[in-house]
Amino acid sequence: MTHSTRLTELEIASRHYMASYVLFNQAVADHVGMHPTDVQCLNLITAEPEPVTTGAIAEMTGLTSGSATRLVDRLVKAGYVERVRDTDDRRKVLVRVVPEALAGYGAMWARLGAGWRELLEENTPEEKQVLLRHMRRTVELSRRQIEQLREA
Repeated sequence: MTHSTRLTELEIASRHYMASYVLFNQAVADHVGMHPTDVQCLNLITAEPEPVTTGAIAEMTGLTSGSATRLVDRLVKAGYVERVRDTDDRRKVLVRVVPEALAGYGAMWARLGAGWRELLEENTPEEKQVLLRHMRRTVELSRRQIEQLREA
């Protein structure tokens, strides 16, 4: 197979991969009664070791500060997060996950995540390293492209 043919195959597979994840995210959002962006924001917030500001959420998601505020409002209303004052800087408001509210949500992800984990475990350590590098580079490329789209 030629380099050009392999690249075309990768481009097509990438389109299918991204579409499948968007559709998967929509199915998860429909299942839990949330907006798909809210699901991914909650995913990002729960991946952080500490509570985050709404500004940090805007940076993580590529949303404007106003859109990030409305998103947090929806998550607060749904009971998944709460706004709390930063104990080190009382002027700062943090968005903190409500662990009790995430119990059912977490159980759903545990069920779904098992399949993803099995899929990843099939790879050799070298393949996992390539996948990790690809994922990190994809996240960075997406951030840059989001910025370009926002500026256009």
